[in-house]
Amino acid sequence: MIKRALISVYDKTDIEKLAGYLSNNGVEIISSGGTFDRIKQAGIDVKKVSDITGSAEILGGRVKTLHPAVHAGILARADQLDELNSHDLAPFDLVVVNLYPFETIVAEGADLERALENIDIGGPTMLRAAAKNFPRVTVVCNPSDYDELIEQMENNNGDTTSEFRHQMALRVFARISCYDNKITHFLAGQLGSTVSDNTFADSLSLAFTRKNSLRYGENPHQKAALYVEPGYPFTSLADARVLSGKALSFNNLWDLEAALQMVLDFDRPFAAVIKHTNPCGAAVGETLAEAYHKALESDPLSAFGSVIGLNRTVDIDTARLLHETHFVECIIAPDYDAEALALMKKKKARRLVAVGELNPPSDDYFEMRRILGGALVQNRDTAEITADDLKTATKIEPTLEQLENLLFGFKMVKHVKSNAVLICKNGATLGVGMGQTSRVDSSMIAVRKAGDRANDAVAASDAFFPMPDGLEVLADAGVKAVIQPGGSKGDPDVIAAADKAGIAMVFTGMRHFKH
Repeated sequence: MIKRALISVYDKTDIEKLAGYLSNNGVEIISSGGTFDRIKQAGIDVKKVSDITGSAEILGGRVKTLHPAVHAGILARADQLDELNSHDLAPFDLVVVNLYPFETIVAEGADLERALENIDIGGPTMLRAAAKNFPRVTVVCNPSDYDELIEQMENNNGDTTSEFRHQMALRVFARISCYDNKITHFLAGQLGSTVSDNTFADSLSLAFTRKNSLRYGENPHQKAALYVEPGYPFTSLADARVLSGKALSFNNLWDLEAALQMVLDFDRPFAAVIKHTNPCGAAVGETLAEAYHKALESDPLSAFGSVIGLNRTVDIDTARLLHETHFVECIIAPDYDAEALALMKKKKARRLVAVGELNPPSDDYFEMRRILGGALVQNRDTAEITADDLKTATKIEPTLEQLENLLFGFKMVKHVKSNAVLICKNGATLGVGMGQTSRVDSSMIAVRKAGDRANDAVAASDAFFPMPDGLEVLADAGVKAVIQPGGSKGDPDVIAAADKAGIAMVFTGMRHFKH
């Protein structure tokens, strides 16, 4: 039975409710600092930690709970209570602690001094001690668990079940792991140990918190869940609001992530139509409505059952176009005007997702892909190519209009699975060839998708053409300019083929593989 509780919380949400319940049920409450003041002000009986330790808080509160009277009372096993009593110490049956907001402080841009002051020491120590001793001690580290704790005590004559204590201990160790990981990442950054320096830490420890379970994974026979990274300071799908439609599925989320990566890459009004993480259409425009119209026109057949990505708040003009589009699975945008939202909610099955203000990750934020028994880590592909970076490889120079479209195409092709070739014109894709085992096949698909629109258009390739065949497919379709990294042993033959076809070709010196 819970007879004595230690409460020390930074987040004081619902603490009066919990403390009041415990006091009304005869539980002695010991507390410290601001938590003591809050409980006392609510008219609830509470004792100070210093009353049981005989030591006042010192060093500005840095030392207040690090004392045998506290930790022996938490750590004593059921078979050690007599020994505890022989030292005139009493056991704690319940520990309620949450931590200083280190993640929030750092996300707000705290300097080193402020960050260090928000590294909790006593809190994690008490939590770890209580979680280690969960066969006897109940530990709670999140206000969201207070109601379940009260329910447990109501249903078990003032006690908790061993299963509940085990579950709470597991949550504690997960919370501490996540907390320590954030501290490690921050301190490594202070030393300059970031991917921008091409320096990776000797060890990698990541901790995520489960937000919710999903109906299933990529396929119905697979289980799945969504986890969030606490304190992540940039735009995140994990924090997005679903304004209409059913809960997001695993595949919805994965496609929406691809859409988010694209919209974060463009400053002008931009729209992308996504299928299986690949763009089947993408465009920039003077308005969001124009961009979406052009993106949809790229490949309206493939747009069936698509995910739409937009980098502006959806206005009524864009909403009307979206509403007329046949079967869109999901739409992601910073937000939606009230009039636009009212119209788009009329299709109940369509999921409308708002991610808020677009804030791309910093250049030193890494991405990770799991492999069996390990992980691959790299910095994000944020490198930009400008006109000054280009080298014209052919006799013919691209026109200014072609140049603008070549740069759009090369920026867009990095979001297409390799091997990738796309054809574009007027700031919009016309045909996208993706994920093929040969570049000539990707060229053929792009040409087939573009049809007659390929005439006088330009093309982008995510990597070099190893031989002329892929470029010749594009030239035969009427493409007049090509952008590619160059650097192949076959460059002279590819350049000769471009000169023979009378098209311009520029080299970037940079490839954009996406596996």
